[in-house]
Amino acid sequence: MIKKIAVIGAGTMGHSIAGVFALYGYPVNLFDAYEETLKKVKKTMKNELLELVEESLFDEETVIRALGNITLCNKLEDAISDRDYIIEATPENIELKRNLFATMDKLAPDHAIFASNTSSLPLNEMLVSVSDERKKRMMVNHWYNPALLMPIVEMSFFGNMPEEIFEEVEKLFKSIKKQTIKVLKDVPGLVANRIQQGVAREVFSLIEQGVAEPAEIDKALKFGPAFRYATTGQLEVADLGGLDIWCTVSDNLLKEIDNSTCANPILREKVKEGKLGIKSGAGFYNYNPDEIEKVRKEFNRRLIHQLKASEFYIK
Repeated sequence: MIKKIAVIGAGTMGHSIAGVFALYGYPVNLFDAYEETLKKVKKTMKNELLELVEESLFDEETVIRALGNITLCNKLEDAISDRDYIIEATPENIELKRNLFATMDKLAPDHAIFASNTSSLPLNEMLVSVSDERKKRMMVNHWYNPALLMPIVEMSFFGNMPEEIFEEVEKLFKSIKKQTIKVLKDVPGLVANRIQQGVAREVFSLIEQGVAEPAEIDKALKFGPAFRYATTGQLEVADLGGLDIWCTVSDNLLKEIDNSTCANPILREKVKEGKLGIKSGAGFYNYNPDEIEKVRKEFNRRLIHQLKASEFYIK
C-alpha cells in the first residue's frame, strides 16, 4: 500500500502535486536542488491552498494540516529513502530524467514506484538505466496544470508494469479524487494534450484568417463545444447527435480545416515579439501588470466552480 510520497522538483507542477497529496493526508517529501526555490515554495503553496478555502473547497484547518504534511528536502536521498511512490516534475529533458531515475534507483527502496509527470517524453527512454525489477515499477503519471484544480491524471500502461501495480497507483489517485486515464500506447502528448492541440490548431488558424476576433473565438469555444465537453465526451456527443450526421459534416468540413504540422505563424510571431501571454503582459490579450494576480485568481476561481459542478457528473 502506498503511504509515503516524494515529489522531485518544486516548480509550478511539482509543488502543486505535492499540495494535492498533502491535502488528502499523505506525508510528502518535496525535493528541489535549488535553495532559493525551497525558500519561497511554502509561502507560494500556502497562498494557493488558501484560495481553496476562499471558495469553500477545503476549510482552513485542512490547509494548515496539509502544509504540515510537507517536508522540504535539498538532498535527494533524504527525500526518497523511505518513500513508496516518487514522482518527478523536472524540466522536459530526456537525459536529465534518465540520469535522475538511475540515481533514484540506487537510493530508493526496492518497492518504491517511480513516475514521471511528462506527456512528451517516451517512458522507454527514461527507464533504460534502471534495474530490470525497477522497470516493472515505472510509469508516466501526467497531471494537468494547475494540478490542485484539474481532476485528470493520465496513467501509462505500456506493458512494462504488472496490472496489480498499476491498480495500486490508480487506487492512490482515486483516494485524492483524481480522474485517471489508462493510456495503452506511448504516443507523444498521450491523450488529453493531443485533443487540446487539435482544438488549438484550428483556433489559431481562425485568428490567422481573420474569421473573428480572439474574444469572439474564445466565446464560441466556451459556450459551444466546450460547454458540452465539461460534462459530455466527444464520442458521447457523436452518438447523441447521430453518427450519420457526424460523417456527413466531417466530409464537408475536414478538407477546409487546418492540417498544419507545426506551430501556426501567428503564434510563432507573437513568441518572436516577446508576447508570451500573461507572464509578459501581452499575448492574444493585453494584461495590466497591476491586475495580473487578479486575472490569475479569477481563472482559478472559474476552475474551482467547474470542479464543484463536475462532481455531479463524475461516475
